Order: sequence, then structure tokens, then C-alpha cells
Amino acid sequence: FHVACGVAICVFSVVHVVAHMANVLSFSLRYSEEFPALNVARYRGEDPRIIIFTTVPGITGVLLVLILFLMFTASSYCIRVSSYEIFWYTHNLFIVFYILLLVHVIGGVLKYQANIDTHPPGCFKPNKTGQDPEPKLETALQPSLHHSLGLSPTENFGKVCKEEPHFQSHFPETWLWVSGPLCLYCAERLYRYIRSSTPVTIVSVVSHPCDVIEVRMLKTNFKARPGQYIVLQCPSVSSFESHPFTLTACPTDRKATFGIHLRVLGDWTERFQELLLPESDMEILPIVQQRRYPKLYIDGPFGSPSEEVFNYEVSLCVAGGIGVTPFASVLHTLLDEWQLYKLRRLYFIWICRELQSFHWFADLLCALHQKLWQENRPDYLNVQLYLSKADGLQSISGERYRALNSRLLIGRPRWKLLFEEIGKCNRQKRVGVFCCGPKEISKTLHKLSNSTGSFGTTFEYNKESFS
Repeated sequence: FHVACGVAICVFSVVHVVAHMANVLSFSLRYSEEFPALNVARYRGEDPRIIIFTTVPGITGVLLVLILFLMFTASSYCIRVSSYEIFWYTHNLFIVFYILLLVHVIGGVLKYQANIDTHPPGCFKPNKTGQDPEPKLETALQPSLHHSLGLSPTENFGKVCKEEPHFQSHFPETWLWVSGPLCLYCAERLYRYIRSSTPVTIVSVVSHPCDVIEVRMLKTNFKARPGQYIVLQCPSVSSFESHPFTLTACPTDRKATFGIHLRVLGDWTERFQELLLPESDMEILPIVQQRRYPKLYIDGPFGSPSEEVFNYEVSLCVAGGIGVTPFASVLHTLLDEWQLYKLRRLYFIWICRELQSFHWFADLLCALHQKLWQENRPDYLNVQLYLSKADGLQSISGERYRALNSRLLIGRPRWKLLFEEIGKCNRQKRVGVFCCGPKEISKTLHKLSNSTGSFGTTFEYNKESFS
């Protein structure tokens, strides 16, 4: 929705700019000698560029277009991935954009006649004799003025003008449309600032394989549901920049801590890693680091589609690489109390390029698998792990990961066969499909969810943001 609004603003801004470029040309060519107050140009034939760069609407208009161009281009996927800072700081130019938008209408370029009663269109001036060599603007505008005022062409014929016409600018109304949303936005930002003003306590930091860090935190009265995310700010890294991270572990009655997993990718996460784990040598297996940590502030939690996993009797969760994070909190919740929810069967598909990536949540998957077997519900969780890039047979090292090795496959899932199998095993049921991964996988799942209808099974697609 946010992207659609941004595109709509850009499209209508182009229309607005093109229309006013035509207006500026008209101001220069149709300079009125009879009604000087109506003119924006100083003389007939004035360069339109001078009109633009010497008037308040013109200068602010150019700045508005420049800011909108920077915001739009910096929002592209390639810039967000290669240099997130450029996207972040240019997007915050919206504050300057709104200020310029309020100033943009102050120039009073568009005017209207204020004394229609004493100088109706079509009236004549008895003190003027003779014919003018050129047709007057008033005569030329008579049909349009009559139409806009709801008068017939002959209604004011013969009337005497009591005074000269007076023109004044329209009262600026932009603030009427902008002030409401801006007040709501400012109130929301103030609430979020107050909510995130207390720093969290970092309990532990764990270094995982493939440049992934796990941060466990503690905050008083913090509550969250599985699938939600928080916005993390570290002033030691950047005073203004903040980033969203999905919760991989939510606070419960038994355990007040919560955690996130973040992949070191980009300048911000690299600096954050240096503050949390200053040692350059990191082993493959997780190591808990105990030290003094920088101050962290969190805002949230915020909702996401992954919260709906528990609202289905059957759910299919598909993760690609680090996109497993929203489903990790789901698995943690099931490990605590799976009987409390509507969910009765969970298909969990996890695709990774590197074998070591499965170590991020291998212990969690094994613990949940063992618990369900002990409680005589082995069919509750169906786990399939796919190693997309590998030569020959692979296995996760460690005796305790034997249950996962039996579910480790080489290659990629055959999505159509998977949907047919799920539909066959869950006839006449609604299956929630959740995806957090690359766009190619998301598009495939979305298409299959809309087209698959065998065995009376309905697949409902829910997409998690992944960028």
C-alpha cells in the first residue's frame, strides 16, 4: 500500500508539473495590459524560466520535484540493498517536503475577482469612449466567466460598472488537507519515542555460522506474539538509523527474555557486530560472549502476517535462508505449549544454500521433534530441509542432529507435488501458506495457492516482507 501511494504521488505530480509548465508559458504570452493584477509575468514575453525561479511557487515547486525524485529513485531495490543509508536519509526528506508543500501555495498565483456585485462580467464603463485596437481580456473571458458564475450571456448586458475589478489570491487550503494526517503522524511518533526511550538489557550475544548473530535481550513489561518484529536502534552505530528485525524468541511467563537473529550484511550490521563481538576470530559453532554491550533501544512490537499461523488447523511455512526468523518464534512457542492453539499440523520447509545455516535453529527443531514424539504426536510437525547448492550427500554434523539428517534433501522442493500431497492429507480444510524468502519462491507459492483446489483443500497465501 505504501509503495502504491508513493507511485500515485509521483504520477499525479508529473501531471501537476506539466500543467503548470503550460501555465507559465501562458502567463508570458498572454500578458494583460487591462488587468495588471492578474499577471504573474512582469511584462509580455518574459522568459518562463525567470518566472519559475523568481516566484515562491516556482522555487518551491522545483525543490519539491527534486526531493520527490531523490526519494523515488533511492527507494529502488538495488539502492536499498547496496547502500541502505542513502535510502534511509533521502526518505526522511519527507519532512522538508511537507514544509515546502505548505509554503508552495503562499505565492498566490491563481486569483479570482472579489467584487462581482459591483463589477459583474459584461458591464461597460461609460467614461471610456472609442474602441480599443485590441480585444480586452474581460471581453475575451466573458463566456467562461458567465458560465462559471451561472449567468446567461445577456444578463449583465447594459449594466454599468460601479468600480474597477479587484482580484485577490485564493486562500491557501493545503494545510486543511495536510494538518490532520501530520498531527496523527506526530502523535504516533511521540508515542513511539516514549515507548522506546528506555534501553534494553542485553543478556547474551551468540555468534552463529554464516555471519549470523543472535542477540538475547530483556525489557520490563515487554510483550510480543510469535511472528511480530521490532525496530532496533543502536546510537553507538548511528544516532538516526534504525532497522526492523523479526523476533525469533518471544517473552513468556516462564522466560522474560526475547531474541533476534540478524545477518551481517551492510555497513550498519558490520559496525553493530564489531561492537557486540570485537574479536575477529569466530568459530563455526555458537559461542556466548560475555562483555559490556552498547546501549540498544527497541520500538515495537509490530504485527506481521506470520502471526496468523496459529489461526489455521494446518499451516505451511516456507523459509529461504535468514527468512526463517519469523517461523523460529512460532517453533519456540510450540515448544512451550503447542496444545493451547488451534494449529494441529505444521509443514515446515527451510531452504538454504549452505549446510552450516541449519545450525541456527537445529537445536530448536530437534527439541520440538523430540517433545512431539514423547507426547505421541509425531505427525504434528513435518520438517523438510533443502540444501540448494551441494555436491553429493551432505549431513549436519553431530549425533543429536540425526532426526534432521533424515529430513535433509539436496536441491529444491517440487512445489506442485508438495501442494498435492498436503491437499490429499488434509481434505476439505483451509491451509494457511506463509512464506518469507526470495521473490521467486513467493510468486510460485502465491500462484499455486490460487490455482490448487484438489481434494477440496483451500490454500490461503500470506506473504512476509523479505528484502
